[in-house]
Amino acid sequence: MVEELAQADDAVAASVDAAAWALSEQDLIAALDAAHRVEQRLAAVKLTLIRELDGRGTATAHGASSTTVWLRERLHLTITAARRLVDLATTLDTAHPGIRQALADGHITLDQAQVITDTATTVHTAAGAEAADKAVSLLTDWDGQFDPAHLRKLGTRILGHVAPDLADAAAHAALDADARRATRDRHLTLSEQTDGRLRLTATLDTETAGLLRAAIDPLSAPSGPDDQRSPGQRRHDALADVCRRTLRTGELPDHGGDPTQIVVTTSYDGLTRQLGSGALDTGLQLTPEAVRRLACDAAILPAILSGAGQPLDLGRQRRLITGSLRRALVLRDRGCAFPGCDRPPRWCDAHHIHHWADGGSTNLANAVLLCGHHHRHLHHSDWTVRLADDGHPEFTPPAWLDPEQLPRRNHYHRRT
Repeated sequence: MVEELAQADDAVAASVDAAAWALSEQDLIAALDAAHRVEQRLAAVKLTLIRELDGRGTATAHGASSTTVWLRERLHLTITAARRLVDLATTLDTAHPGIRQALADGHITLDQAQVITDTATTVHTAAGAEAADKAVSLLTDWDGQFDPAHLRKLGTRILGHVAPDLADAAAHAALDADARRATRDRHLTLSEQTDGRLRLTATLDTETAGLLRAAIDPLSAPSGPDDQRSPGQRRHDALADVCRRTLRTGELPDHGGDPTQIVVTTSYDGLTRQLGSGALDTGLQLTPEAVRRLACDAAILPAILSGAGQPLDLGRQRRLITGSLRRALVLRDRGCAFPGCDRPPRWCDAHHIHHWADGGSTNLANAVLLCGHHHRHLHHSDWTVRLADDGHPEFTPPAWLDPEQLPRRNHYHRRT
């Protein structure tokens, strides 16, 4: 298979550089159809490979918490896209091989396969395997006429064709299936921009969407006839107001052993002279004006990286890494430091690089942030961790995974 895929890769690479301008319109259309068909067939191959890797447990053997997370890192996918591939690969392999064959034949697209699979699963639950097979047959026959969105609409009414006596029950089953998909696909992503801002993208389930609207709608109304903010700017400011009000309640759970708080790093001289910028523990930069504005709120605590009363070396008297030491660790690692992991600081434990039980000290030079999965993995595998010359953690994989054992770092939490 590897050799055949390499040959296919060479053929596609040759087509990339081919002179499309020299083709007739008829040949252009034929080439487009062929490229589209190859794309779908390759998608079927990819699903087969993903299913086999998932079944072998390759991801966990490589240190990832799941096949989804491993695919995200390996193929540079979003977590949602990776999860859909794993789920679809499993479902097609175990329940609906006919859909996989249609994909392999180039008759349906990956998105259409997802829709048909979701519909078949719903019909199977409501009316059994025979009705599900009929639904798959109908939908694959319709794939040449309808895009995935239209196919999904048809799928909600398909029991009227394959099992009319169960149509009402199917409507409820479809509603439940939609709710499950909404729960499965829910996500919120915070992407740091090059200028220090964050881009927020999300898919909210119905309940959470209602909660968000209830929270920000009253705060996003124009403040008066002279309010020049756009609707988007008003919603942005409303979300900021909700966050401020929530932080001030003091009812949020502890974060790494400390009350939930914003940590701003700046110099005392810069703060008092109104000249120094600051940085949040996420790495985002703040203007001097913003630093001073936050400093006015007593709930905003300074991050002290050294100095009297805030020791960063607790020696052997203390085993747990809490307080100012943990805050300094969060500022350095910004999240789980294991390569390929994007879990935030609040999901992480502080791990002694040289175990405390073996004589290791409790200080910043002997600590690293690890999520629960990678904390356990490090204790029960041949991976090792150390601090490099620049003071940041790097991990050495076992020889069976990388014969050269080249050190690896986490790149998900980089600030630049």
